[in-house]
Amino acid sequence: MKAILCDAWGGPETLRIGEMPEPTAGAGELVVAPQAWGVNFAELVLLAGNYYLKPSFPFVPGMELAGEVVAVGPRCGSFRVGDRVASYVESGGYAERVVAKASATMRVPSAMPLDVAAAFPATYGTALIALRHRAQLARGETLLVLGAAGGVGLAAVEVGKQLGARVIAAASSEHKLAVAWAHGADHLVDYQAGDIVEQVRGLTGGEGADVVFDPVGGDAFDNAMRCIAFGGRLVVIGFASGRIPSASAGRILIKGCAVLGSSWTAIWQRQPAVVRRAYNDLARWYADGALRPEIDRRMRFEQAPEALRLLADRQVAGKIVLTADGQAL
Repeated sequence: MKAILCDAWGGPETLRIGEMPEPTAGAGELVVAPQAWGVNFAELVLLAGNYYLKPSFPFVPGMELAGEVVAVGPRCGSFRVGDRVASYVESGGYAERVVAKASATMRVPSAMPLDVAAAFPATYGTALIALRHRAQLARGETLLVLGAAGGVGLAAVEVGKQLGARVIAAASSEHKLAVAWAHGADHLVDYQAGDIVEQVRGLTGGEGADVVFDPVGGDAFDNAMRCIAFGGRLVVIGFASGRIPSASAGRILIKGCAVLGSSWTAIWQRQPAVVRRAYNDLARWYADGALRPEIDRRMRFEQAPEALRLLADRQVAGKIVLTADGQAL
């Protein structure tokens, strides 16, 4: 079968098209034939050798996909051959056949196209688990979303609104802010238009944000710690800026705030029932029209390296999705 292979640590330039053996399903596993693949920033971290997972070379990157089940192993619940599904995998996703854990797979709602589904499970699952399970975002609270035009950032904007929060979206250009606004943000903060701390304080009557959703790290994290409300929660998703920041214990003490980590993978491995609940709720919200995944562009499967370069260069608002011919499904 055809797959995208990585031969060395580096970046998208290390990728090539190659052949891999057909996989088989073990206990708790499905074999999925993807029709669409989501492109994620975490794949750049994996390719650079900076991810916690370090597969042996050559390996297949790719973490998010949607397609049809073609084989079912033992102990996979009610999944059957022919089911339309979307799955998260730690690696191995950029291939014509993929082994996925049943516990990290959701059935795709009948009204959801598979290219949209490929932008859904890890992205929206990350946002909901971080905001509801970890930060315990409450109705009426103010949520500050950093990197609000990225795939997971836009998901956090929509999920935050669905949970009843007032959402402040922070991004780095007028175009990205317009995308966040179109997805329901109540207020916009432009990184380029002045001090983010003053902008957030101005929007909150000087109080700051009750919850901060941070997939960016770096300077954005530092500034968020200065404009978090007393008793607030800052939930760390990742470090798209490239710099892993440190929090001042003194500021945490004075603010009475909490800094929380939220790893979708860790929750899935340790608390699969939390992931299942999230998937069920997200599927229902999508069917109700509350969630609208933003696909920036569709590209051909073979263009995975180019898609990852666009992501690395911050040229994407929402998600890039790969399909066989680069067209919508």
